[in-house]
Amino acid sequence: MTQQERRKDEHKSSRDLRAELNEAQRDTLAELERYGWQLKFVRRPIFQPSIPVVFDGDRKSYAVLEADGTLNEHPPFDIRHG
Repeated sequence: MTQQERRKDEHKSSRDLRAELNEAQRDTLAELERYGWQLKFVRRPIFQPSIPVVFDGDRKSYAVLEADGTLNEHPPFDIRHG
């Protein structure tokens, strides 16, 4: 029996991902993009708010865009690399 991949829309367009952000998050993202950061995906934990995840230009650091637009560089989860 094969295990079904849970990630369905892994390659959503940047525009689709951006549409999931609120105004404060979009403003912060616009500033971050000036320094090479990119919105890579949005986590959707069950019964919790969505979590937009951004990566720096070198793909060495990641952070979360909080609902108020602040950047959380120490989110309470790890990202698998590779």
